[in-house]
Amino acid sequence: MNCLIVAAGAGTRLREKGESKPLIRIHGVPLIERVIERAHRAGIDAFQVVSGYRGEALRAALDAFAARAGLRIEHVVNEEWERANGVSVLKAKPRLAGPFLLTMCDHLVDPGILTDLLAQPLEPGTVTLAVDSRIEDPLNDIDDVTRVQCANGRIERIGKVIREFNAIDTGVFACTPAMFAALETSQAEGDDSISGAINVLARTGRARCFDIGERLWVDVDDPIAFGKAEALLKTGRL
Repeated sequence: MNCLIVAAGAGTRLREKGESKPLIRIHGVPLIERVIERAHRAGIDAFQVVSGYRGEALRAALDAFAARAGLRIEHVVNEEWERANGVSVLKAKPRLAGPFLLTMCDHLVDPGILTDLLAQPLEPGTVTLAVDSRIEDPLNDIDDVTRVQCANGRIERIGKVIREFNAIDTGVFACTPAMFAALETSQAEGDDSISGAINVLARTGRARCFDIGERLWVDVDDPIAFGKAEALLKTGRL
């Protein structure tokens, strides 16, 4: 199984921690190394990382990490890194002909989330998003998360500003190549985001959701979230 990791953005809200978000050390280890290690523990054996902002430094660091850890890490370059995250995913289309795991360089998740997600049946032409239904007392900032409305195991709608929602997007997806066609459609309609592609799939019932239950995850995108993640790592809860 392949894992595609989006790591192209500038990460301006964590700039006080370092110039390159993926390489910021959290509890002593670069953030992207923690993401890769967790996916590897879930059975992933090949990685494609999309770089953009300060990409040369990131690619060099990943090459060194791959050699040290004995992992296969390939690079995908996104020169349009200032656009939304769906552009980064679509850049990887020539590399991925079969099912793959998609995640973000700044989302630290319990490896069990990945294991459980990958154990779910993945029907041809569909994408499954791991969602967190704990919206009443979320670990992550409810005003900053991507919201999801689910019903009967399917996603009805997803977005940052939708009013009705019953789950949160964890940023972890089990994908078929249908993701790329949905991204092309979404971008032609003016939406460059991954959420735009999921909404395209949702129109025809091909966007599925999988509830992570009580497992933990943190979107490490600002100093407050960084502090939460570091505390959880120190106590062994994440």
